[in-house]
Amino acid sequence: MKIVDPHLHLFDLNQGQYFWLKPQNPPFWLDKSIIQRNFTEQDLTLTSPMQLAGFVHIEAGFNNQKPHEEIDWLEKHCTLPFKSVAFADLTSLEFAQNIKRLTQRTSVSGIRHILDEQADDILSAKLTAKHFALLAENGLSFDLQMPVDNTQAVTKLIVLAKQHPELKIIINHAGWPPDNSNRGLYNQWFESIQKLASLPNIGIKLSAWEMCNRKWEIPWLIQVLQDCLDVFGELRVMLASNFPLCLFSKSYQELWQVYNQLVDILDIDRLRHITYTNAINWYGLKVIT
Repeated sequence: MKIVDPHLHLFDLNQGQYFWLKPQNPPFWLDKSIIQRNFTEQDLTLTSPMQLAGFVHIEAGFNNQKPHEEIDWLEKHCTLPFKSVAFADLTSLEFAQNIKRLTQRTSVSGIRHILDEQADDILSAKLTAKHFALLAENGLSFDLQMPVDNTQAVTKLIVLAKQHPELKIIINHAGWPPDNSNRGLYNQWFESIQKLASLPNIGIKLSAWEMCNRKWEIPWLIQVLQDCLDVFGELRVMLASNFPLCLFSKSYQELWQVYNQLVDILDIDRLRHITYTNAINWYGLKVIT
């Protein structure tokens, strides 16, 4: 079974800065040492019948002042088909200059600026609307990372998405769904997901289960997946690894084994969409068939 992983990170601690990975800097995870090392394409190992046909690399803080340097490193060292989502600061006056540099790199398909707790302020900024338009003009997508239970930020995002219908917006990590043991918070997340799914230019990637709960359980994953499929449909949902952070809970092999076992509740065509075809279509990836 061929797989395209639409959300992973590779590190070269000798070349990049990675301030967030340094032990003296936040986040102060007790198990942070697990990922404080180099990770290359060779670490993306899957056994038959699974085969990694390509991937999408998401910016990992290599050098946020010169985001093109991470792309240059990737394009030098990666051999599998891949696309890259680079960092670019939506609030910076240098955004257009960075986009010009990034579009000169063949692997770049989009950018990500992590919003999270700053989502309200960033989505309200005049520069953000201007820069969303610039992304659309250049055929780039935007990877959105923020908790979608932030209803104010969701409202602002919907306004921007309607203003720029040609811009693909891809929600990262399922919008941080809460544990479904708290039905109130989970319902609030689901209501936001429904609103976002009403816009055809918004898709969603499901990953980073370990960031919500190191001991996450499969029934919760299935619930989130089924709810996302119900509102987004099978062509706008992707399963991803968030490697190497997935190692906080499972190996790369173990996680994709869990995903492939979903064939028991999904038909094979639907599983193929969310583990292969959708990533190709949303990020413009060309794989060898």
